[in-house]
Amino acid sequence: MAPSTESTHTSARPRAGRIRRAAVASVAVLTTAGLLSACSYGSKSDDQASAKPSASGAKLSADTVKIGYFANLTHGTALVGLKQGILQQELGGTQIKTQVFNAGPAEIEALNAGSIDIGWIGPSPSINGFTKSEGKSLKIISGSASGGVKLVVNPDKIKSLDDIKGKKIATPQLGNTQDVALLNYLAEKGYKVDAQTGDGDVKVLRTDNKVTPDAYKSGSIDGAWVPEPTASKLVTLGAKVLLNEKDVWPDKKFVITNLIVSQKFLKEHPDVVEAVLRGSVKTNAWIKANPDQAKTVANEQIKADAGNSLDAAILDPAWQDIDFIDDPLANTLQAEADHAVTAGLLKKPNLAGIYDLTLLNKVLKASNQPAVDDAGLGTK
Repeated sequence: MAPSTESTHTSARPRAGRIRRAAVASVAVLTTAGLLSACSYGSKSDDQASAKPSASGAKLSADTVKIGYFANLTHGTALVGLKQGILQQELGGTQIKTQVFNAGPAEIEALNAGSIDIGWIGPSPSINGFTKSEGKSLKIISGSASGGVKLVVNPDKIKSLDDIKGKKIATPQLGNTQDVALLNYLAEKGYKVDAQTGDGDVKVLRTDNKVTPDAYKSGSIDGAWVPEPTASKLVTLGAKVLLNEKDVWPDKKFVITNLIVSQKFLKEHPDVVEAVLRGSVKTNAWIKANPDQAKTVANEQIKADAGNSLDAAILDPAWQDIDFIDDPLANTLQAEADHAVTAGLLKKPNLAGIYDLTLLNKVLKASNQPAVDDAGLGTK
């Protein structure tokens, strides 16, 4: 949960039986099956990753801030902000320590354990972490990215949306953000699919993002509802984009990555959190002003963190489809949770208080930008 969902560089081997039992049992379904931005449960800490800009100047209230993210394009704010030193500049003498994750559940576990303080992460694990802790573990403090998800198909087998009945469509993981989106879309079109088994009018196969291209090449799947860069990778193999998920959302916007913080760290070090938010807002502004350079910088950081960069044929269309924004698009988070409930993957969650946008709106006001809304799900 790039999760989303997202990178093709590493591999997850989810414990399917345990995940399936959790899905049936309770709200924990999306906790164990959260957004898979990449595909394994490991992580990489600073001593394995590339060197980051050094801290200099006065320290804030904490000596260090531990930041988590994925080595994936939908986490471009983190990739660019770290590589360019924008985040470190805002933190002054408070040193950034990073940890690179490959799946949402691992990042939530790290946040709960205090191994990280702040993290870029997808909507499903954010919801799961909040609900499983009964609202005590985290707050969403900013948006980061929207878009970057597509339904891509074998054009020899599927020529229109009317052709998907009886076909095999992959998603990254049971209950992850893209899985929920596909199940909801199929239900709206009148197709019946068992959410747990994936059997029905359309066969939904849960396939991690690393093996999805090989599954497509072998013909074991006919298409996939997947995030970038997996979608663009499939296109290089001959697949065609049948549907961009943006087209099923109002204003063509939906949250794919947001920024969360440990409630304990937020309470103890609000100045550090505010500095990270300033860095995030400035990074998104820099990305918008320098899209081509930002794309290159993000790819360089992906190579440093994951060991491989993306080819231009994958990088260019994938990057173009992602919008880097400060608005967390709170109304779409609620909608995504409602879709999971409709699909039978989640009991109705209470998301009241999941957002605290106080510091973000303070930062936005200081830069003469309008405040963003929490859709009634903010801290009271």
